[in-house]
Amino acid sequence: MSNRRELRLRRHRRVRKKVNGTAGRPRLNVFRSSRHMYAQVIDDVRGHTLASASTLDPGIVPADASGATVEAARRVGEAVARRLLQRGVAQVVFDRGGYVYHGRVAAVAEGARAAGLQF
Repeated sequence: MSNRRELRLRRHRRVRKKVNGTAGRPRLNVFRSSRHMYAQVIDDVRGHTLASASTLDPGIVPADASGATVEAARRVGEAVARRLLQRGVAQVVFDRGGYVYHGRVAAVAEGARAAGLQF
């Protein structure tokens, strides 16, 4: 019997067959742990990370607040979008990382869209 992590990784591999980031339209990848949210924008052709943000970054989530909330995830999406827009990239393709597009994962996407990214 497969556990949750193995099932998520199987879904992630299946999604990654079709979702590929280029220099003009990089991939916005999301990772969700039980305590934090992480997002990074990757150019898969060159293998470089263009921008990243997480709830561990100072200023995104107050020190006394949890990094595992929908509000924290939205702030991560806004932060990664601002950092990417500074580099002159406005379009991305969203990689949900095998997670269901709901809750914190959807909040990262909504925050990035609110800050100006298109996908």
